[in-house]
Amino acid sequence: MPPPSSPTRLTVLISGTGTNLRALISATNTPDLPSVAITHVLSNRAAAPGLALARAAAIPTTVHALLPYKRTHPPTEDGVQAARSEYDAELARLVLADSPHLVVCAGWMHILSEQFLRPLEEGGVPVVNLHPALPGQFDGAGAIRRAWEAFGRGEVRGSGVMMHYVVREVDRGEPVLVREVGMREGEELAEFERRVREVEWEVVVEGTRLAIQRLRAGEPEAGGT
Repeated sequence: MPPPSSPTRLTVLISGTGTNLRALISATNTPDLPSVAITHVLSNRAAAPGLALARAAAIPTTVHALLPYKRTHPPTEDGVQAARSEYDAELARLVLADSPHLVVCAGWMHILSEQFLRPLEEGGVPVVNLHPALPGQFDGAGAIRRAWEAFGRGEVRGSGVMMHYVVREVDRGEPVLVREVGMREGEELAEFERRVREVEWEVVVEGTRLAIQRLRAGEPEAGGT
């Protein structure tokens, strides 16, 4: 827990364009996200445009790619698992080296395994994730397209965006914040995705603020990490 007079230190994990990171940077030290410092941005992709946003804001960045770990192991199921375990253990070390109070996954496209989550849990550092779906719907990758397709088949009436605590089951942690996004007959996927992304930019800021409030109040997330 951060001392009462000190800013909350955030580490942000990204994989892509960084639009959610931009929302966080813009909100930092405003009434939307007061007394916060983004102290480190990590990406699994060197070409992620979000890294340039971080550097422009004078935030230290690190690229932590999985491929070098895969190259040291045979392309078998056991080899891939070993590479991923080593990768996640090193990711945890990189994150904890900066002593963050909270980790925000803002478009991070790797599943976080036990080798990452256990050291963070032992260090008392919660991890939250932004996911473009409602709780219990469309876990994992491709959630926006899958929701849009399900609406077309008449299986769902709407979708949404949530910020949730990260647990070992993918996208099944306790929600911090949930916002619904209505779906429209005849709407193209691109337009639906645009509307979801706009909600994401709000949820990533408000959800982070709520997670910080809980952290400062000493309220543990349900189920832990």
